[in-house]
Amino acid sequence: KDSELHFLISHCIKSTISEVFLSIDKMKLAVFATLVAGTAAFAPASQIKQRSTALNAVGKQKLQYVPCISTDDLPAPGSATSGVAGGLAICIAVDPAGKVYALGDKCPPVNQPLSFGNVNDDGTIQDPVLGTKFSLKTGEVVGNWCPAGIGKLIGGLFDPVGVPVYPVKAKGKTVEVQVDVNYKANFEANYWSGLLDAQGKANGKYY
Repeated sequence: KDSELHFLISHCIKSTISEVFLSIDKMKLAVFATLVAGTAAFAPASQIKQRSTALNAVGKQKLQYVPCISTDDLPAPGSATSGVAGGLAICIAVDPAGKVYALGDKCPPVNQPLSFGNVNDDGTIQDPVLGTKFSLKTGEVVGNWCPAGIGKLIGGLFDPVGVPVYPVKAKGKTVEVQVDVNYKANFEANYWSGLLDAQGKANGKYY
């Protein structure tokens, strides 16, 4: 009986140990998969291959001045605010001298609002999180790319890229920005067509 009891205890211990190690291996695999997925999410754009299809064709561009914000909502010199023009997120910035600029309101590479940034007296607006400076006139990167905080960790994963700039003017009590008013519709059309194309349905052929 003692030997049978010893055998049963030994067998149970071995089974338990095997299950523990199996659980640990599964946990390691899950953690590894998470890390790989996280790395892919932050991979440089140049390393991400896009599916090539005939549906990537861009529709006809239509540039037009459209309302963005009220002149009453213009920020004080040296600051910025956000608005929407033609469905696009716009940063309206006023330099210390009082000149108004319009830029895209998403800071690359992670798209936090540019309108939260500081408007400097050197003709730039600065990403409030990663510290990158963008020219108010051209939208191009000025100085170091992602020099502050977490930017030092993730900036190296992405190539420096600027933000779009738009012509801006005041019309009565409205600040108008010239944008492609077809951009949003074209983008959404390409997005949904891309989903259908990925399923082999964009050409009307279902499987």
